Amino acid sequence: MIALLAEFNLAVVPLLAAVEVHGAAAESSGGIGDAVAQFGFQWQSFLSQVITFLVVYFVLNKYAFPPIMGMLEERRRRIADGEENLKKIQQQLAQADERVGGMIDEANREAERLIADARDSASAQREQRIQSAVNEATNIIAKAHEASKLEHERLMGELKREFGRLVVDTTGKVTGKVLDEKDRKRINEEAAGQIAL
Repeated sequence: MIALLAEFNLAVVPLLAAVEVHGAAAESSGGIGDAVAQFGFQWQSFLSQVITFLVVYFVLNKYAFPPIMGMLEERRRRIADGEENLKKIQQQLAQADERVGGMIDEANREAERLIADARDSASAQREQRIQSAVNEATNIIAKAHEASKLEHERLMGELKREFGRLVVDTTGKVTGKVLDEKDRKRINEEAAGQIAL
């Protein structure tokens, strides 16, 4: 770095001297030089500021910009991963709803089969068997509904927790603020309220 500055000084000093001579000649000849001098424009200062700007730019471009761009790319990747996980959870929820629908259909078919069997029974036991089949079908349907409700609530809870965690992580990363428990709880509640299906 010191060698670079030494080479820079060796190259700039003769250039500044040439600008000074040219500036003095322009000032003595009048015209544009007088107008420039009247506004307080100094070639030496201007040239040194341009060179300083270029040196700072190249140093920043070499040492500061690459880590910042890498950090931004990492943040973008994490957000994309979070969105992908959210889509997977939503797909799992849809699959669970399909399984629950299949269980209810199976329960309905079983109930219909039991009722049909009861109708085919002897006339003396007919009423008793029908009542038994209806009770059993009702129990099967109630159990299927309860199972589907529990499965749906479990998946919704998991979705809300995961979404809340993603929102808290993303909010913390985007804002750069370390979130305390109160902030996390508030963000989780807001996110859970928006997910309610």
